[in-house]
Amino acid sequence: MIVGSTKEDLSLEKRVSITPETAKNIIGLGIKVYLEKNYGNHIGIKDKDYIDAGVEIKDSSIDVLNSCNLLVKVNCPTTNEIKNLKEKTILIGILNPSKNKNLINEMIKKKINTFSLELLPRITRAQSMDVLSSQSNLAGYRAVIDSIFEFEKAVPMMMTAAGTVPAAKVLVIGAGVAGLQAIATAKRLGAIVSATDVRAASKEQVESLGGKFLTIEQSEDMETTGGYAKEASEEYKEKQADMMREALKKNDIVICTALIPGKPAPRILTEDLVKLMKPGSIIYDLAAEQGGNSAFSEAGAINTVDGIKVIGVKNLMNRLPLTASNLYAKNLFSFIRNLYNKEKNYFYINLEDEIINKSLIKETN
Repeated sequence: MIVGSTKEDLSLEKRVSITPETAKNIIGLGIKVYLEKNYGNHIGIKDKDYIDAGVEIKDSSIDVLNSCNLLVKVNCPTTNEIKNLKEKTILIGILNPSKNKNLINEMIKKKINTFSLELLPRITRAQSMDVLSSQSNLAGYRAVIDSIFEFEKAVPMMMTAAGTVPAAKVLVIGAGVAGLQAIATAKRLGAIVSATDVRAASKEQVESLGGKFLTIEQSEDMETTGGYAKEASEEYKEKQADMMREALKKNDIVICTALIPGKPAPRILTEDLVKLMKPGSIIYDLAAEQGGNSAFSEAGAINTVDGIKVIGVKNLMNRLPLTASNLYAKNLFSFIRNLYNKEKNYFYINLEDEIINKSLIKETN
């Protein structure tokens, strides 16, 4: 059996799917690994590093695609890559099925078994494969670092002979993996942190990190059985807006992380709410590529409104490509290990396994 990977479009994606460490682990299962020449050069991983781990380096992507039984990617393959894949090849990646329906349908027609890791069930056995968590953790950290850079003021309280500098106040919207890491990072840097989430269960997690949880009185259950947030009712949105009016007047930095799986990001900060913030304040929208939690948010742009910077994030992992690649590659290895039957030396798509069943794309509508 052969696992292969080809270079991503570097103008869009700098992460890689296989590192020398995970290549060695895959080879340790009894599987060969083929990579395209100069596969990791852009993040400082040389071909020699892969060769030392036992990888075979191929001169072109076509050589890899024509040979492999299982292909790992970060993003969805291109039409040309799909043409060069053999029938019944297994593909694993972050494929974004809702945005790449046509490409995924091409692969299904070609009998390519397509697994998208965003679809993994939230069960204990799948934690080591959970790409959303590993990448969101980094996103929450980076969101705070970037926001503070743009804020252009000191964050911790400082007592000096010239007077006291007050601590910056940070509000985190959404207390999932990214939000919790943003809270932890902002606290470590000395900010006063508060957070809000539609899931009442988040309160304990926020407070354990030293944040203040902003609550809204509600009777409805805002958490899905999978542990994700669900879309709020109109009544809840009105109460949320009332709470935000008071919070936004007091905070210097707002980190937006709220997402609903399979749907556009909820619009939480309207134009009027944004304008309640003080000039010099920052809104950092991690949900910008999914439509944004904030008005004036645009993926890949910084828009200034009444002196308030609204930062829309695009391809955030490209700012931490090596760390993000290391984590992503480990997630992939765990998934590959779960698929591989070592005794019979083949990849077994066992639909009775919840991990395999839920992450296999059977059709797109």
